Amino acid sequence: NLYQTLLEQIRQHFQLQAGTPAPANLHVVGIYSGGAWIADRLCADLGLPAPGYIDVSFYRDDYAAKGMSAQVKPSQIAFSVEAAQLILVDDVLFTGRTTRAAINELFDYGRPARIWLATLFDRGGRELPIAADFSAWQQQVAPGYSVNLNQDPQGRLHFSVDSH
Repeated sequence: NLYQTLLEQIRQHFQLQAGTPAPANLHVVGIYSGGAWIADRLCADLGLPAPGYIDVSFYRDDYAAKGMSAQVKPSQIAFSVEAAQLILVDDVLFTGRTTRAAINELFDYGRPARIWLATLFDRGGRELPIAADFSAWQQQVAPGYSVNLNQDPQGRLHFSVDSH
């Protein structure tokens, strides 16, 4: 199970065991939509406060070309980002542009002490020097294909691979 692999990597890194308090000022921020689903589960399983959520639509470097998505959601961060230790969560890491946009948005909220990147699937193809600190699965996916995380009505997560 990819999620369990990711959870265990984070649990071991931060030494988060049942009954052990989390490090002070450690928070999770999920990138809509897949990263938000994973962030919810991580916070529940690790005993961390509710996650923050960000939508990077307005921060993307291709915003002018793509325009406004009909699925833009408001960013919600109910904790102070200033000097916080953040685990930024995305479902699929590809070019690195979404991660860059998310970091830009986080800095609008304050200056975190540290940001770790967690992803379920690293598909390769980086265009920016960005790497995940925690990743459950790494596999090269050919250009022309998209990898998407979907959630079914029962809350189960699964990937789909589509050609464009």
